[in-house]
Parts: sequence; structure tokens; C-alpha cells
Amino acid sequence: MKLLESVLVALLASGVSVASPVAGSPPVEEGASVKRNKHLRPVVEKRQEFATGQPIDATGKGAPLLGGTNKQLDLQNPDNLGAESTDNGLVTNLKWSFSDSKTRLLPGGWVREQVVTDLPASKDIAAAQQHLKKGALRELHWHRVAEWGYVYAGSVLISAVDEDGKNQVDKLEVGDIWYFPKGSAHTIQGLDDENEYLLAFDDGNFDATGTTFMVDDWIAHTPKEVLAKNFGIDASVFDTVPAADPYILKSDVSDSNITSPYGKLQGNSSYVYHLSQHPAPPAPGGGGTLAKVDSRNFPISTTIAAAIVTLKPKGLRELHWHPNAEEWLYFHKGEARATVFLGGANARTFDFRAGDTGVFPDNSGHYIENTSDTEDLVWIELYKSDRVADISLTQWLALTPADIVANTLKIPLSVAQNLKTEKQLLIAG
Repeated sequence: MKLLESVLVALLASGVSVASPVAGSPPVEEGASVKRNKHLRPVVEKRQEFATGQPIDATGKGAPLLGGTNKQLDLQNPDNLGAESTDNGLVTNLKWSFSDSKTRLLPGGWVREQVVTDLPASKDIAAAQQHLKKGALRELHWHRVAEWGYVYAGSVLISAVDEDGKNQVDKLEVGDIWYFPKGSAHTIQGLDDENEYLLAFDDGNFDATGTTFMVDDWIAHTPKEVLAKNFGIDASVFDTVPAADPYILKSDVSDSNITSPYGKLQGNSSYVYHLSQHPAPPAPGGGGTLAKVDSRNFPISTTIAAAIVTLKPKGLRELHWHPNAEEWLYFHKGEARATVFLGGANARTFDFRAGDTGVFPDNSGHYIENTSDTEDLVWIELYKSDRVADISLTQWLALTPADIVANTLKIPLSVAQNLKTEKQLLIAG
């Protein structure tokens, strides 16, 4: 009773009108609002505290954080505090932020990665953000894995040569994509004052030894007499080759023209897809745009398929799954949440914002929701596959006998009969 009396005194002091306490009334918790029922007993309305960074739900479950915690991260990730009541079971972490990656500073730019040691669930795809100043070069190299790139700031010049001696030198603007098959020799140069792009590779363990090969690194570790014999020039030419590969180096913008006698990489063999020249189509559902770039319109890209998505405020990427691969994501703009369902009553919700990456395991059910009232959500989906493929939950149910759906889900038959048969990829909010 002493606690109740103290609360009532405080309420009276704040100008709240309350009735006299009634014997046997339950105590009123701090932070709860008080109403009176017809018997003048206090009715406690609890408030969830996730918006303040505390793991307390509307039923009163949970308690305040008293130990060390990163308040800013707690506020950005309410679902890690237990905000989504449908979450259940044990689902490993499926999220990584590029802001948590170590940035490697280099003459002419920088790079920061997300590999399998950062996000163990991402076995198919590793990725990086890379920045080049004007003229700066990502030095001549090749990989044991395929490389995929998307320009989101500035413009770049790519140069590549394949096993038959065919070459391609091409300028890419914002929105354009390149794909270098496994083992293809290539380089990238920045053309604007500042240039930045997303890189992806079809192996999560990208930092493993024997994955990337730099040309100057190789030459520096080859006997000079062998180099002289190989190139037919004096060995002293190689005295100034860097002993350690520079990775990114300063240079002037190339003005050279080179034509291969063996032909160009063009048409179905082109390593470049100029998505900037193809406006993204509106997606069914009216919630935004979705552009697919895979081997069906970019034939060389046989191991990485992509979708570039813009979802309007409060819109929803419908409930679905991918039958052919895990989904890797890079969030470029906005804020989102997504729940991943792994079967066996295991589900977990994640909060995403610009700069975050995520991975949804192979065939796991999920959605993505734009949580902003005003800002578009923009992200890139990647799959280690030759194509983008998804199965819509709504379409599946709509194209299954309605009585079976109704009996399974215990819903009215009329609801099952009126589900939309067309995929609603991006549903307007």
C-alpha cells in the first residue's frame, strides 16, 4: 500500500485526477498509465520501451538494461531487444555493417570488405565498397572467383582481356554493372573527382590465399632473367617494379586507345551491362521498381544474378523465398526490417539501414519492409546463380485448391478463393 500511496501522491501533484485507493488494489508500475474501472481499482496500461532502447514489451516482459550497452545500436536495432513477438528459436546473426569493417587507406582511395569471417552465414557471396579518386587505378589483377561490380557514385573505366585475347575498354556511369568471369584479367580506373562502387564475388571466403593475383606482385617475385626472356627486353626494366603490390595507386586518366587483333568483348560476350540506359520497371503491387540483371539479359553473368530494388515508404517486399540460392543484400539507402523464417518454428527479425549487408539462407522465407514514412528504401539483391528466382507465398496459395488452403490455415474459404494469382513483388504501403 505504501507504493500505491506514493504513486497516487505523485499523480495528484502532476495534476492527474485519481480516486481514492481501494483496499486490495494492485500496485502501479513506474512508466505505466493509470485508468479506473467501475470499481475504482487502477487498471495498468503497460508501454513497451523498445523506442527508448530498453528490452521491455507491452505485456511487461523484460527489464531495463543496467550493464554496459551501446545505446545507439540498441535504438537502431529494436528487434534485437525483442520487439517482434513472432520471433522464436535460435537464428544466427545474418547482418553485417560495412561501418564495422576495417577500412584500408591507400594512395588514391580506400576499400572495406565483408567476407565470411565477418558474416559466417554468407558462404556464397563476399563484398566490398571501393573508392577511387580521379585517375586512381585498382591495379591490374585477376581472381580465382568471378567479380561483379555496381557503380553508385561517379564513373569508372574498366579494361579487361579474356583467354582468347579479346578485350573491352568501357566507361560505366552510375547504375551500370560489370562482371568479370573467373580468371579474367582486368583493371578499374576512376574518371570523376570521386568514384565509388560495390564489388561482389561468388565465394564468401574471398580473403583466402590464392584468390586474388596482382600483376606487379607476380613480377616482383619472378627471377629477372626469366622476365627478360619472357618479354624479350632487358632485365633492368623491372628494377622499379613495386616490391609490395600497391592495390590502389595514383595515376592520370587514360587517354590510350587499344584495339585487339582478336576482337572485342561485345554482344553476349560483353563484360558490361549499362543498366543506366534501361529505366527500372514498376513492380507488380505498386510499391516501387525492381530491375533484374542476370544471364537472361546479361549473358556473361552466369554465376551472379542481381536485382536492384527501390521500395516506396512503408512498402513491403512480399513474403517469398528463393528456390535456387541464398540471398545476399546491400542496403544503399533508407531503413528497413526483415524477418527470416528458417523452418522448425525458428524466425528472427533484423533492422537494416544504409551501409548494412545481410544474408538470407538458401530457401528461407522472408519479407523486407520499408519502415520509413518519407524515404525510399534502395537495396541490391545478389545470388550465386545464373538467374533471379523467387516463389511468392500469396501466389502459391492462390494457385492451390482453395479448400485445401482454407483447411490448412483455418481461414474462411472466401479469403482463400480471392487471393491474388499475380505476384505482388512490391506492395504499396
